Amino acid sequence: MSAIDQEEAFVRFWDDLLFQAEASAEPQAAAFFRLYAKLAAENGDCIDLAYTPVRHEGRGGYQLDGFALETERGDLFLAISDFRPGRELETLNAAQIDALFERVRRFCELAVQPTFINAIEETSPTFEAAWPIYSNRARIRRIRVIAFSNARLSTRRKPETTGEVLGVPVVCSVLDFVRYSDISASKTGQEPIEIDVVDLTGSALPCLPAHSIDGKQASYLLAVPGTFLAQIYGLYGAQLLEQNVRTFLQARTKVNTGIIKTLETQPEMFFAYNNGLTATAANITKTRLADGSLGIAAIENLQIVNGGQTTASILYASDAQRKDRRADLSRVFVQMKLSVVNPDLLDDIVPKISRFANTQNKISEADFFSSHPIHLVLQQISRQLWAPAKPGSLSGSKWFYERARGQYRDRLAYGTDAERRRFELEFPRSQLIEKTDLAKFEVTFECRPHIVSRHAQKCFLEYAETIDRAWKISEAQFNEHWFRGIVAKAIAFRWTDRMVGGSAWYQEDRGYKAQVVTYTLAWLVNYLYERDLELDLEVIWQRQDLPDEIGEVLRQLAPQVSATLKDAPPQMKNVGEYCKQQACWAAVAGAEYRFAGSLDGLVVDRAQAEHRRKEAIAAKKLDSDIDLDRLMVAMLEDTEPYMTFASGKRLLTPKSVAALRRLTRGDIRLPVSERNALKYMLEKMQRAGFELPDAAKVTLGEAEAQ
Repeated sequence: MSAIDQEEAFVRFWDDLLFQAEASAEPQAAAFFRLYAKLAAENGDCIDLAYTPVRHEGRGGYQLDGFALETERGDLFLAISDFRPGRELETLNAAQIDALFERVRRFCELAVQPTFINAIEETSPTFEAAWPIYSNRARIRRIRVIAFSNARLSTRRKPETTGEVLGVPVVCSVLDFVRYSDISASKTGQEPIEIDVVDLTGSALPCLPAHSIDGKQASYLLAVPGTFLAQIYGLYGAQLLEQNVRTFLQARTKVNTGIIKTLETQPEMFFAYNNGLTATAANITKTRLADGSLGIAAIENLQIVNGGQTTASILYASDAQRKDRRADLSRVFVQMKLSVVNPDLLDDIVPKISRFANTQNKISEADFFSSHPIHLVLQQISRQLWAPAKPGSLSGSKWFYERARGQYRDRLAYGTDAERRRFELEFPRSQLIEKTDLAKFEVTFECRPHIVSRHAQKCFLEYAETIDRAWKISEAQFNEHWFRGIVAKAIAFRWTDRMVGGSAWYQEDRGYKAQVVTYTLAWLVNYLYERDLELDLEVIWQRQDLPDEIGEVLRQLAPQVSATLKDAPPQMKNVGEYCKQQACWAAVAGAEYRFAGSLDGLVVDRAQAEHRRKEAIAAKKLDSDIDLDRLMVAMLEDTEPYMTFASGKRLLTPKSVAALRRLTRGDIRLPVSERNALKYMLEKMQRAGFELPDAAKVTLGEAEAQ
């Protein structure tokens, strides 16, 4: 990235930061942490982090801004912020980085001391960060420290092992502004990893060419040493895993005991017993070994798309903390199928390899929810549906659902200044909904705040399970009425977030804002549900704002909910962990909070709300039938392109073939079974890239609208 590009990116970064700080009513330092932590989790540097701003200056000073602990694998993730309020892009040097890491080391060493733990307030951020380290010290096998900085590294640094803390290895990495900007600009939200095999192991990896498709893909077979896999996973962790696999492992953290046992007792048989790995790369550097055979000296953008559990378990089994049970990886080899894919085709091919390679294990369709067709439906509605004008505004606007990473940013990056201004007027930044936002809003209103409190990725997967089942029952329920409800929930959630952040009671004792927000809304929804009522989401949609009466009730409820959350049972010393438990929701749901004011005219009888939903489903089904009729009329001109494309993609069934033959003869009076088969085939064709006539797009969706 050139100096000019960096300066422009820095200006955009500050725009994002100021917007986030204003939208959340939080200090700039908190908004900075959340921006960087979200990107780091998407990139695989860490898992979802809890924000715990801890700072002590002076002699023996320490600092920690976020943490997360995977107890099953023993990975402790710690983050420290180097937020600089200046508007000029500064430089971050090696001495400053070392000083940041040293402050984290000191906090870790203090956190395991009983005198330190006993001296701090149990509801403080310091205790929230220290207690998991203190209480899980025996489980911690590796500490991964990441420094967040909006300064620019003078020299790019790869992750590196920097000795030990608490008797376990520490891996340190830096997310400086240049890395942040590069990852933000990436379509996948992940930076390519370049692995110098020779530098790490002393020699290239022997390989056998297996299959090649000119210009698209070349496959190789390898027997990869276990020591190499442990080495690269120890350094890069989940960055090596394709997004679906990474999300799967984060949600299901248990190590595979069968794999561990084989590694411990029969390491030489691991190659024979284990299914091996499937991996992809954008490029490899090939070389000739001493015996003249082919070897791989370097790998660019390595992604493990099947075998993440195996890779993580190999590192776990070799951990020095396991002492007498430590596996001898010098006798372990793992088979790997490595597909080198044209970089231009990575975004399309890698997710497919991941999906097909994982059909034999426990990764479900919900784990691939990022590519679920429901996102196409949401995107299509969001690009077409105008929201009512807000009070004082002359025209309405739209809510932008971001199906693929970076869609909104990309639209702002191109075109003239006038075009960008028109786009922002039509789709204000405050009306952007991302996929993890969708899950957070919906799960909150499902009265599952303990799931929302488990952070973005785990909440997203839980929501995926629910929505995938609902989609299979009826696609028609996902219509404009449903989308208006999502927007209303977004308005309510974001209003509550700003309200809590700006409240005097919260500013006096900051902490657990995200949990207070989701629990407060869930309590009100549950309170109304028990009285056969619901918030009238149509009212919120029409006003494009939260009515004052609802806001006043939430304002009274929030501090009461906060007090309940912080009054955790004695055995649950960590409030953040307590909020993730069903027991916490039971305590809040059962509380009798008091509030003044009336919600008359702002709630609707549940039976009436259900009637509205059923009417919307019936209307959606009718629209689908009408638009399919229009498409069939258009197909009468020539069915050959449809037949050819569907045949090439293996989408034809006996019923759809029969339907196409009727249309070829000019007959659009199809039996119901053939009509359904034809519609299903056309939807599959469109997702596979076939361009349908405009008459069908309202029903069957557009892969990319606007």
